[in-house]
Amino acid sequence: MDSRQMTHAKKSVGFSTTTLAHVTALRPRQWTKNLVVFAAPLFAFNISLQTLVGSLLALILFCGASSGFYLINDIADVESDRQHPVKCRRPIAAGLVSIPAAFTMALVLLGGALAVSWLHSPALGATISAYAILQVAYNLRLKRVVILDIGAIAAGFVLRAYAGAAATNIVLSPWFVLCTGMLALFLAIEKRKAELRLVQSKGTKPRAVLKRYSLSLLSRMENVVTTGTVLSYALWSSGPVVRGASTSWMLLTLPFVIYGIFSYQLLSDPQEIASYEDSDIEKGGRSERPEEVLLKDKSILFTVFGWVITCFAILWLKQQGIIE
Repeated sequence: MDSRQMTHAKKSVGFSTTTLAHVTALRPRQWTKNLVVFAAPLFAFNISLQTLVGSLLALILFCGASSGFYLINDIADVESDRQHPVKCRRPIAAGLVSIPAAFTMALVLLGGALAVSWLHSPALGATISAYAILQVAYNLRLKRVVILDIGAIAAGFVLRAYAGAAATNIVLSPWFVLCTGMLALFLAIEKRKAELRLVQSKGTKPRAVLKRYSLSLLSRMENVVTTGTVLSYALWSSGPVVRGASTSWMLLTLPFVIYGIFSYQLLSDPQEIASYEDSDIEKGGRSERPEEVLLKDKSILFTVFGWVITCFAILWLKQQGIIE
């Protein structure tokens, strides 16, 4: 290989590394959270090409908007992230992506998501705008206010669900909002539990909001929300008798929900954490990163796929007139 070829190879490697760093800064693994936009058509039993296209649009817009705020958040927290055992590896904190480049990417993503959503429909535009306002409030203040920080995280999931409905012109039932909100609160509480355990295991200085939490408090909150999640879903799946799902056969999906919640709780159990390999992330429990759980944990993947397949089977049987 001559000097010209070597120079070209080095430039190619540098370009690919830089591109990978910029893509990683968008946190694509966290885009799995945005799959909540597909929940509205599933709950409404309204599966068609139109609703799938609309949900896909909402997914893309939320991926852009959320990545824009991930970049802004990483810019604002760059110094504290460099002191964190895990977050120090993020591209901005590690110096792999410059702050001006990250800010430009954030503006393009956020501006594009807002513009396209308003062009599509006022409902979708209002939902994406509400998410943007929530993220600004969260980064400026709410993430440092005990309990409200958990509520803000949960509200983000509910807005994702609303986006799926707004993009498909589906009218959401109160049961859908209640179930989504309860499950979102559950995930937010589990996230805080894992973060607190990580801080305690590393002996590092906790963020201001974590100082107000204790594992016992979060466990009590978890118990309340878990009960609310299971009961609200069970009542909805009971069918038309309570103005819930269009068929009481949806009760067949309840075991998946219960199993999924219990499996997720297992991930943050102290004895389960003790069996993990010695890594910074897992010392706090894998529930610190729900997007990692969805991608890697087999039991959770089984639960999600089982729930979706059962929903589709019930929908098909109902459309064929085999069940009511």
